[in-house]
Amino acid sequence: VQLQASGGGSVQTEDSLRLSCGASGLILNNVAVGWFRQAPGKEREGVSCIGSNGFTSYRDSVKGRFVVSRDVAKDTVYLQMNSLKPEDPAVYFCAAAGPGVSGFSRAMYDYWGQGTKVTVSS
Repeated sequence: VQLQASGGGSVQTEDSLRLSCGASGLILNNVAVGWFRQAPGKEREGVSCIGSNGFTSYRDSVKGRFVVSRDVAKDTVYLQMNSLKPEDPAVYFCAAAGPGVSGFSRAMYDYWGQGTKVTVSS
C-alpha cells in the first residue's frame, strides 16, 4: 500500500491550495482518510479527516477554512485549504485508517504517505 499526498507549494497569506491524496494497493473510498501536518520542531498534528461514510472532522484552527472531500470516481481525497495563515505552513501528510475511524489519533492510522510541503509567506 502506498499513499501519496501532492499539491503543496508556496503561497501567500490568504491564498488557497488544494492537496490531493491518492493510493495504490488500497481503495480510498473504503477507508477513512486523515490529513496531518508537521511543522519543523513540532509534533505531527491532525488537521482533518473524512470517514468512508463521508463524515468529516477538523481541528479547531482550520474550521471554516479547510474542506476535506472525496472524488469517488477518482478514488482521491482532497484537502481544500483557503485563507492560509502564517500558522499553516508544514509538511502535510495523508493517512488511511479503517472505515469507521474518526479522529486524529495517529495510532489509528495504518498507512501513511510521504508528505507535501506547504509554505505560506506574508
